[in-house]
Amino acid sequence: MSETSAASQRRPAVTRGELLADAWLAAGLLVAALLSAALGAIAGVYDDESPALAWSMLYAAGVTLPLAVRRRSPEWVAVTVAVVYFAGVTARIPDMYVGSIAVFIGLYTVGAWVSRRHRAMLVRVGIILGMFAWLTVTTFQAAIDPDLEGVSREGAFSPFVALMLMQFLFNIAYFGGAYYLGDRAYAAALERSALEQRTAELERERELTAAQAVALDRVRIARELHDVVAHHVSAMGVQAGAARAVLDRDPDSARSALHAVESEARTALAELRNLLETLRTPGGDTGEASTLTLDGLGDLAAHARTNGLPTTLHVFGEPVPVPETVQVNLYRIAQEALTNARRHGGPDAAADVRLRYGDDEIELEISNAGRVTPSVRPGLGLVGMRERAIASGGSLEAGPRARGGYLVRARVPVASEVLA
Repeated sequence: MSETSAASQRRPAVTRGELLADAWLAAGLLVAALLSAALGAIAGVYDDESPALAWSMLYAAGVTLPLAVRRRSPEWVAVTVAVVYFAGVTARIPDMYVGSIAVFIGLYTVGAWVSRRHRAMLVRVGIILGMFAWLTVTTFQAAIDPDLEGVSREGAFSPFVALMLMQFLFNIAYFGGAYYLGDRAYAAALERSALEQRTAELERERELTAAQAVALDRVRIARELHDVVAHHVSAMGVQAGAARAVLDRDPDSARSALHAVESEARTALAELRNLLETLRTPGGDTGEASTLTLDGLGDLAAHARTNGLPTTLHVFGEPVPVPETVQVNLYRIAQEALTNARRHGGPDAAADVRLRYGDDEIELEISNAGRVTPSVRPGLGLVGMRERAIASGGSLEAGPRARGGYLVRARVPVASEVLA
């Protein structure tokens, strides 16, 4: 058995409060034992055969005070109490009940607190067998004592035999109850400990899940902001540069370019406002269908052409129903790929967008014939595109083409599982 498995089979250590309770229990039983012995002596339980009161006080202390440390040393306490009880009854100490209670508690504690279950079983069985052996011997002695007076012993099933059987049955119930209740207490403590441990694990998992959800939301928000801002700001930069270049010799063209900058700014603000409304709405749903769909790729290509990137769009295959989120992700991948082509492809760059509907998957391919700008590490746009493809249950390839330019290819299963 591993250390972890063995530890899981141990009940929690005794607490300071439990030790204090044991001390109070021992003190209470000590007072009760002293009263019991005194009252038994006054009542003449054993006639004049009882020892001096000092011996009764010593017996009371011996049978009760060890219970103050019963959870620290259960086996030794149980054995000590049993031996003192045996000695007290043999010496005819006039205790009527406290010794029996102490023995019961000692046996119960062994079953309830000893983690080594085999040893707990051996200690209890040893005490019980010793007690029954003692009971058998005293019964036999009483049966053959010719001077014993009291219950009649005449007949095959005499009152004496009936009384002895009652004593045996009582002791079976007494010791069996102590044994069973001790085992049940130990099992209940293990179950309670396991439940507390599982509750703590669930709480840690809940905190971790909450932290992961927050992190995923941060990534999603960052991705959306990047896609919205980068696309339109890039277009605004192109138009602003064009306006600056022709401002002196062609005011009309400059004015048209500035109008395009204004239009891009308004569009960017509108998309940002829609994004913020989505974030503020419980559940992240504004109740309106998204305007970013695969049908909008034509407008996206036209927008790219307007902003200086010659772009063509080709659609192959029969369109199939596609989840809204997957359409948004594919649209954003195309948007980011075209933005990168416009920003890094150079003045002679041209792009080609191809959308293929297959039996099992949808493939979106954006290629450009511009130059390739070396990069030390992937930019946020490329990271965002890959995250969108994965979130749609697909994959993304991106890199320079052998014949020049750059290629972005996303593949998404038709029946994809959309991740948060």
